[in-house]
Amino acid sequence: MKKENKSVIIWLLSGCVLIFIMVVVGGITRLTNSGLSMTDWHLVTDTFPPLSEAKWQEAFERYKQFPEYQKINIHNDFTLSDYKFIYFWEWFHRFIGRAIGMVFIIPFVYFLIRKKLDKSTIKKCVILLFLGGLQGFFGWFMVKSGLIDNPDVSHFRLALHLTTAFITFAYTFWVALDLLYPKKATIEKSLRTIARVALAILLLQIIYGGFVAGLNAGLIHNHWPLMSDGQFIHDSVFLEQKNLFLSFTEGKSGVQFIHRTLAYFVVGLIVLLYFKSINFSLDKAQTKGINLLLLLVFIQFGLGVLTLLYGVPLWLGLLHQVSAFFLLTAMTFTLHRLSN
Repeated sequence: MKKENKSVIIWLLSGCVLIFIMVVVGGITRLTNSGLSMTDWHLVTDTFPPLSEAKWQEAFERYKQFPEYQKINIHNDFTLSDYKFIYFWEWFHRFIGRAIGMVFIIPFVYFLIRKKLDKSTIKKCVILLFLGGLQGFFGWFMVKSGLIDNPDVSHFRLALHLTTAFITFAYTFWVALDLLYPKKATIEKSLRTIARVALAILLLQIIYGGFVAGLNAGLIHNHWPLMSDGQFIHDSVFLEQKNLFLSFTEGKSGVQFIHRTLAYFVVGLIVLLYFKSINFSLDKAQTKGINLLLLLVFIQFGLGVLTLLYGVPLWLGLLHQVSAFFLLTAMTFTLHRLSN
């Protein structure tokens, strides 16, 4: 690491930490059904929550005009106190998003003025800013889908929002790693290929994790290693939708089947990477990356199984999402060290 890059690296890693916090809070927001509590979006005026009881009541009355209250919460003795709880998590999620925007934009301008960024890093940072803006747009695009008729967000839009957050984090981390490790490592192309395929499957698994969350597909077939009735692929997979494509993208059983099956591929590829790496002389960073990856993939797999078996309790569902984040971090680090 070059000394002059230290402040830039700290800035990028601070952004990574904030994105991580945002994903965690986003998970809590989803698992507590808080995502539709704020029924509009303003860049400045809703930066802070209502500051008086009159303003709280006004926000609550506005919330009552939308499907989530009219079709669900109206039957649950839903009070202003309950509303304040779900409002907090959605507001906090958006607040962190604003903080991330400031953390990325202000230092970026400062580093530009001080000429601390080379041309390559500037280009990468512009991509980061674009991804951040896109993530904010996808967030509102997702929320909007639950404010029309169906009191739940589109699972496609949820997966898009979630996956963009993970990709933004991974890319930010990658840019920081470029500065942390300016010297090129010895590349073993066969290991790099396996790592690339593993990352692609992991991202697909994250997308399907968003599908499972959006459809509440973790609340059915709470058995492992087989689905309900001792079946590897349950009959309901083929009965829920008109065709297999819809079953595997919109059916609860089909989406869960894909998610639980992809997990085996992720584990298998990382195990393959580990055993193949033994045949090569790798540097410390590469070895540590692969070892950490192996440990985290088994932790993530175990958490996934437990989350399913216990019917997605909030703490386990959140832990499973956090573990996925750490797994992606290790995957990004390992691939970077096998690529540069």
